[in-house]
Amino acid sequence: MSLTSLFNRDEFIARHIGPHAADQAAMLADIGATSLDDLVGQTIPADIRFNQALNLPDALPEHEALAKLKSIASKNIIKKSFIGLGYYPNLTPGVILRNVLENPGWYTAYTPYQAEIAQGRLEALLNYQQMVIDFTGLELANASLLDEATAAAEAMAMARRVSKAKTDVFFVDAQVLPQTLDVVRTRAKYFGFEVVVGAADQAGEGDYFGALFQYPGADGVVSDLSVPIAALKAKGGVTIVAADLLSLAVLKSPAELGADVAVGNTQRFGVPMGYGGPHAAYFAFKDEMKRSAPGRIIGVSIDAKGKTALRMALQTREQHIRREKANSNICTSQVLLANMAGMYAVYHGPAGVKRIAQRVHRLAALFAAGVVRNGGKIVHNAFFDTVQVELSNAAAVYQAAQDAGYNLRQVSDTVLGVAFHEAASQDDLATLLKLFVGKDVDLAAIDAAASDAIPAELVRTSAYLTHPVFNSYHTEHEMLRYLKRLENRDLALNHSMISLGSCTMKLNATSEMIPVTWPEFGNIHPFAPAEQTQGYQILVDTLADQLKAITGFAAICMQPNSGAQGEYAGLLAISRYHESRGDAHRDICLIPKSAHGTNPATAQMMNMKVVVVECDESGNVDVADLKAKAEQHKDNLAALMLTYPSTHGVFEAAVKEICAMVHQFGGQVYMDGANLNAQVGLTRPADIGADVSHMNLHKTFCIPHGGGGPGMGPIGLAAHLAPFMSNHAVAPITVGDASVAVGQGAVSAAQFGSASILPISWMYITMMGAAGMKNATEIALLNANYVAKKLGAHYPVLYSGANGRVAHECIIDIRPLKAASGITEVDIAKRLMDYGFHAPTMSFPVAGTLMIEPTESEAKPELDRFIAAMISIRNEIAKVEAGEWTLEDNPLKNAPHSKGDIAGEWNRAYSRDTAFFPLPYVLDNKFWPSVNRIDDVYGDRNLICSCPSMDNYS
Repeated sequence: MSLTSLFNRDEFIARHIGPHAADQAAMLADIGATSLDDLVGQTIPADIRFNQALNLPDALPEHEALAKLKSIASKNIIKKSFIGLGYYPNLTPGVILRNVLENPGWYTAYTPYQAEIAQGRLEALLNYQQMVIDFTGLELANASLLDEATAAAEAMAMARRVSKAKTDVFFVDAQVLPQTLDVVRTRAKYFGFEVVVGAADQAGEGDYFGALFQYPGADGVVSDLSVPIAALKAKGGVTIVAADLLSLAVLKSPAELGADVAVGNTQRFGVPMGYGGPHAAYFAFKDEMKRSAPGRIIGVSIDAKGKTALRMALQTREQHIRREKANSNICTSQVLLANMAGMYAVYHGPAGVKRIAQRVHRLAALFAAGVVRNGGKIVHNAFFDTVQVELSNAAAVYQAAQDAGYNLRQVSDTVLGVAFHEAASQDDLATLLKLFVGKDVDLAAIDAAASDAIPAELVRTSAYLTHPVFNSYHTEHEMLRYLKRLENRDLALNHSMISLGSCTMKLNATSEMIPVTWPEFGNIHPFAPAEQTQGYQILVDTLADQLKAITGFAAICMQPNSGAQGEYAGLLAISRYHESRGDAHRDICLIPKSAHGTNPATAQMMNMKVVVVECDESGNVDVADLKAKAEQHKDNLAALMLTYPSTHGVFEAAVKEICAMVHQFGGQVYMDGANLNAQVGLTRPADIGADVSHMNLHKTFCIPHGGGGPGMGPIGLAAHLAPFMSNHAVAPITVGDASVAVGQGAVSAAQFGSASILPISWMYITMMGAAGMKNATEIALLNANYVAKKLGAHYPVLYSGANGRVAHECIIDIRPLKAASGITEVDIAKRLMDYGFHAPTMSFPVAGTLMIEPTESEAKPELDRFIAAMISIRNEIAKVEAGEWTLEDNPLKNAPHSKGDIAGEWNRAYSRDTAFFPLPYVLDNKFWPSVNRIDDVYGDRNLICSCPSMDNYS
C-alpha cells in the first residue's frame, strides 16, 4: 500500500456510515439491485438527477477538521461582556456541562412522544416548568420556546385569540428589547395587527387587545408596571411581561404585578451566550389560557398500574393535529437547554439562585454608587443589573474599556450601559469604576455606605423553588447521581436506533459536538462588535457556501432557529417578493394533503389561505387537482408548499412539472426540507424548481435532537428571493451580492439564530466531503429499501415509486392487522420498547401506519435486530388473530413491561421471558421502561403541569 493511502483521509466517512462494503453488497443483493448507482437510478427520476460532483472540498480527517475549525474559532476575540440586552455571561456548573450538554444520553434523544421511555427527560422538563412557574408566579408554563423574541411574538398571537377587546392594535412598551420588538413587528404585519410603541404608563390610555412590557427595561430601569397592567386589563386586554428570570429572584413576580403571561430567556441559568443561541425561552400563563398556549406542556398522569407517570399534555392543541387551525407552527422547543436551565436551579437551589441574583444586583448598585460619589450621572436610580451612565467623553470611555478587555453597550453618543452578571468579579467592578471615574475607588467604603437600587415596593417577598427537587441535590455527588438516574429512564441513540420517519435520527459524531463547548464559540455576545466576531463570520459564510453547493440556491439565510421558523422565513420572503411586485393580494397557499402539519400552520401565520391539494392512490400529489386549483386561483396564487421526497417516502416523478405549473400561474415553490437527507449529492432543490427551501440542520446535517431541540432551520433562496430574507434591527446582516434590505424584519432574536451549534453541521460536511455526502444519501436509500424489502413480506408497505422503490423512509400499513386482530399501531409502538427500540413515527402522514427511516448511520446488524423485532411482533399479532392470546391479555396490549413487573405475581397468558426477553439479543442489551403504559386521557382530564410530591416517584 502507498503511504498516501495509509493516511486514510476518508476514514470519517466509514465512521458515519453504518454498513461496510460487504454488508452493502449483501443488502443490494437482497433488494435486487446490482449497485448503489443501479438503486439510485431505480429510485430517483432521471430528469432531476444531479450528475456532477458537489462543489465541496475533499473530506478531512477528524483531527484536521477540528484543527481547521479551531483556527477559525481563534479569530473570535473573547472580551468580558457587559452589553446585556438579554444575553449574559454565566457559570455553567461542571456537573451539568459534562453530564447533560456533553452527554449523548441527553443530547441524542428524540422528542418525548413515546413517554414511557422518556421519563427522565420529562421529569427534567417538569422541573423546568416548575422553576418558571415559581419565578413568574403564574399557574402554568410550557416546556420552552425558541427564544425570547419568538416567545413574545407567540404571546401576542395568543393574546389576540383570548382577548375580549374589539381591536387589532397591540401595545409595546418602549423599554422592550429591540430584537424582540423587531420580531414582534414582523409577526404582527402578517397577522394584520397594528403595533403601537410607547411608554409603559400609556398602555391603559388606548384600546389594545394586549400589551407587552419589559421588566426590567431594556435600559435597565425597574419600574412598577401594576398600574398600566390593571388599566389595560380593565379594557379586556391581555398583559404580557417579558421578564429577566434571574431578576425575579429578588423582584416581585409578573403575576404579583397582575400579568396574564410572562415570557423571557433562561440563558442566564447556566447556558453560554453562544453568539445568540440556542437558549430556552420560557412561556408562563394563566390556567384559563392552557388550550390556547403555544408549545409543549409536560403533564402528570398515571400508568396502567396507577403509578405517577409523565407525558406531553393536551396534544390536541399541537400543529401536527390542528394544522392551519393550530395555535402555532412551532414543531420543536429547546429541550436540551431547558434541561440545563432547570438543572441549574436544582443544583443551586433557592438560596443559591437568590445569592447569585443578589450578588449581581450588588455589583450594579456599587458601580452606580461609585459613579455618583465621584461626580458622575446615572440615567436611572432603580435597576437590577444594568446601569446607564451619562458621559461627556462616552466614546473615549468606551474605547478605553475595549482596550482593557471589556465590551459595554453604546446606547448613544453620551450614554453607556454596563450590565453585570454572574461571572463578574470585584476586580471587574474596580476596573470599570476606574474607567468611568478616572481613578481608583475604595470599594469597601462604597460597599459600607451604598444601598440597593430596587424600590422597596418591588422587592420580592414570596417564596420560590420550594419543591424538594430544588432542595435535595446541592452536592456534586448527589447531583451526578440524580442526573444519571434520569438518564437511565430515557432511550437515546447511545442505546439503539431510533427509526423515526421524517426525523432522521442519525449519528451525532463526537468530533462534531466537541466545538460546541469551546469558549471561542460559547462566550461571544450576539451584539459584540463585528471586529471581535470574525471567526463566526467565517463559519457562517463557509457553511452557507457548503449549503449553496448542496442545494443549488443563490443565497442562504442562517437566521431561523428551527425548521418551523425556516418555513415561516421562507413564506415571509415569498410574501415580500410578491409585495415588491405590486402583488400583495397573492395569498393562496396550495398544500398537498400529505404535508407536515407545520406547513398549513405556517401558512396561516402568514395570513395565507390554505387550499388543500389531493393525493392519488400512490400517495403522490394529484397533478390534475393541482393544475385545476392553481388555475382557479391564478390571480391570487402565492405559493405551493411541497415536501420532497414526499411525506409518503417517494420521489414523485412529476415534481418538475409541478414546480413549472405553479410558476406558470404566478406562484412560488416552497420546498419543505424535512427529507433533504434523500437528496444530498443526488439532486438539488433549486434544480428541481424550488424557489426557497429550509434545511433542518438537526436532521440532514447532524445537529442532535436534544430530546426535542435544539435545531436550526436556515433557508436557501433563489436569486430573485435573496433580497427578501430576514435582517436584524440590532445587528444588520449583509450577505455578499445578495444584500438584505435594511430595516427588513427579523424572525429570530439573534441575527444568526442559534449560531453556536452551526459548528456541528460545518464539521459534518467538512469531514464527509463531496464524495462522503453523496455516499451518505445513497446508503440512506439502501437502508430504507432494505428495511422495506425485509418487512414487506410481513407488513404491507403502503407507498413506493415507479420501480417499486421507496426513498429514505417507508410506511408500513397496520390498518389491515388492526381490522383482523384488534392490535393497533400504538400497541406495536409500545411493544417495541420491550425489544429495546423507540417506535417509528406513528400515524403520520397516514393514520394507522408506522413510518420508518433507518438513516445511513445504522449498520446492518442493528437493522437486522430491528427487523427481527418487527417480525417477532408480527408473529405475536398472529397469535392474537388465531385466538391463542385474547385481545385483552397479550404482550402487545400490556406493553411496555416495566422493571416493576418482573417481581411479584405473574398470572398472564404469556411467560415473563416472552414479556421481557422476546428475542435473544434483548438479554444482552435490555432497556427497562420505568413505567407501564401511560393513561393520556387521565392526564388531560386531571391536568397537572407542576412537580408532584416526591412520594409519587417512589
